[in-house]
Amino acid sequence: MNDVGADGIGADGVGADRVGADESRPRPPGHRWTGPTVANATKSVIAMAGVYRTEYAIYGTVLVSALIAVGWKFNTDWEVLVFTVGTIGVFWLAHIYSGVVAREETIGPRWKAISHAAYRSAQHSVGMVVAMLLPAFFLLLAVMGLLDEYVAYYIALWVGVGILAVLGFVNSARRGQRWGLRLLSAAATSLLGLAVIWLSTLVH
Repeated sequence: MNDVGADGIGADGVGADRVGADESRPRPPGHRWTGPTVANATKSVIAMAGVYRTEYAIYGTVLVSALIAVGWKFNTDWEVLVFTVGTIGVFWLAHIYSGVVAREETIGPRWKAISHAAYRSAQHSVGMVVAMLLPAFFLLLAVMGLLDEYVAYYIALWVGVGILAVLGFVNSARRGQRWGLRLLSAAATSLLGLAVIWLSTLVH
């Protein structure tokens, strides 16, 4: 560290007042907003990634892909979108209902116990709704005329398989495995998911 003399000049010829001036130099406009915005966006991405790793999100991903595949019988992407969103909504409500019945507390007012159980159940199974967002987004682009209907349909159909592949890769990476095994895990997870999606289309 350089010593600063009585005249404010350091050993390297840089004055202490100059250092203070550099520190007080005005920052670019919007700097005070950029930091918090980036931090909040990063937290949101991390939280969303955490939701995608839940069992309900994975189940929702498989279900949404199967519904879109079944939706091939419809004439427009709008019909596929309504069919998919409506079905996922019904399934989600069914999960909330089952959670309320199973988790309802016997202590306190019943309406409070029911609302608390509904909130916990909805929070626990929200991954089903999150899994629908990306496919629904691409279908919506087609509805708005911003993307070709066939292109949007196939992207919405295969994005679920891509999500499963990413989850397989991430799980392998968290175990500290090599890149080759990570890619193998991604391929295996997506292929197994594709098989389950195909079986689901037979049921629906």
